[in-house]
Amino acid sequence: MRRSPFRRPWVRSRTRRLLRRLSLRTRLLFLSMALVAVGLLATGVVVSTALQDYLQDRVDERLTVIGQFTARAAPAPGGEAPRKVRAVSLGDNTVTFVDDEGALRGSVDATTPPPGGGPDLPALDLRAVAAKKGRPFTVPSHDGSHDWRVVALPRTNRQPSPQSNANADNRGGDDDNGSVIVASSLQDVDNTVGKTRTLSLTAGSVLLGALGVAGWFAVRSGLHPLTSIEETSAAITTGDFSQRIPELAGPNTEVGRLTQRLNTMLTQIDTAFQARAEAESRMRHFFADASHELRTPLVGIKGYTDLYQMGFLPSRQDIDITMSRIAKESARLTQLVENMLLLARLDEEARTPSSPGPAHELALPLDLEPMDLRTLAADALHDVRALDATRPVSLTGPGGGKPATAPALADEARLRQVVSNLVGNAVTHTPPGTPVRIGVGTAGEHTVLEVEDHGPGLSPRDQHRVFDRFYRTDGSRTRAGNGGSGLGLAIAQSLVSAHNGRITLDTAPGAGCTFRVLLPLPDEAPDVPSTGNAST
Repeated sequence: MRRSPFRRPWVRSRTRRLLRRLSLRTRLLFLSMALVAVGLLATGVVVSTALQDYLQDRVDERLTVIGQFTARAAPAPGGEAPRKVRAVSLGDNTVTFVDDEGALRGSVDATTPPPGGGPDLPALDLRAVAAKKGRPFTVPSHDGSHDWRVVALPRTNRQPSPQSNANADNRGGDDDNGSVIVASSLQDVDNTVGKTRTLSLTAGSVLLGALGVAGWFAVRSGLHPLTSIEETSAAITTGDFSQRIPELAGPNTEVGRLTQRLNTMLTQIDTAFQARAEAESRMRHFFADASHELRTPLVGIKGYTDLYQMGFLPSRQDIDITMSRIAKESARLTQLVENMLLLARLDEEARTPSSPGPAHELALPLDLEPMDLRTLAADALHDVRALDATRPVSLTGPGGGKPATAPALADEARLRQVVSNLVGNAVTHTPPGTPVRIGVGTAGEHTVLEVEDHGPGLSPRDQHRVFDRFYRTDGSRTRAGNGGSGLGLAIAQSLVSAHNGRITLDTAPGAGCTFRVLLPLPDEAPDVPSTGNAST
């Protein structure tokens, strides 16, 4: 019957499916027990085989000694040479004499019958005995129950008796002394080896069972960190991203390294989700603020148009006043929309990696030219005076002293927008008469322009969020006084970043605020006339 070619792949597939259903703990234990069982079995086979070879070598040594001794003895008392089998045991050994043709001549008498009926000897004439070269060989017993080891040696005594000489004359003068065959039963050897194998099998089975129980607890303890990983993963699936896997193994082990990598991954995931939640919160707040900022002028415009449609503006003077207010709210709305569009373009530029070459188009093109920031600082000084003529204002170097040259490669119009926002912020958020200092110069590898006021300062929380869009320190959406939309500092920071610079804030409650613009120094300083110190 031919075996189907699909049977073996089907068996392998079924075995794989069965192994997949088993837990890792069970598979590891099964594999370990299989390896231990193979090791115990191989050890038992090697030990029993070595023991059998050793005992058989001892039997061979004894047979050789008995054979060499018996080869020098007389074949039978009185010179008789019986022609029938008379092999008699000496314990588990038999000694048989044969002539040169292999015919039995006699044996050593004993009363105990040989085990298994004695050895089943082959025909051993003088030529067959010589071919054995005195090496032991194995033959079965007559009943086939066990084996015998046999050694056949030629007789070494060549001094025949008178009767033997007469018989030799009758046979034509042949001097026939024959050979001696000594056999020893291997029944004791087989019994010893069998008992050894039984003992090894029993002890191996008991040991395998004990190792199986111990291995179960060892594997369970070794895989306990994986159980912790499973429990932590289950907690994470419920939304608790703060969970971490306990470090139950050494840092140099596989499980320890896996735990560290997973905890690092969980920390990154937790940080990413927290950042996402914060970004969503900021986005919601941004939309709420933007909606309010856009709604305020729109509500004003709609209110004035409703008054006109309902006929509550009878005179030309009322219409002119209303149209002026509509124009003011429209300008405010336009400025707000332009600021939001500018921030959107700056965000796009920040997300787009710059690449060399004319093919790269900036979302916000900058007209970079060599310039000296002292020009902007002097104009900022006049702006402060125009906004509040009673406010003391001074032009110094960074941190004090005389103003110094401040070369930069920048877009002058965009930097003027930055400085105007900083000056307007200082005038708007400090009490009237509060001194303002404008510093300009260089520090290290940067060109510096700073605006310092001596106002009430900011708390650490406000300092951290002062550059956020639509953020105001009072937390309200009212527009009392000259309050802005909360986009000025965000725009200033984005414009400075577009120039590969940064803007910083030094402040503390009651210590005023110092906004500092840092731009990288150009390779060549621009040739711009210097502006002298001015103070009020």
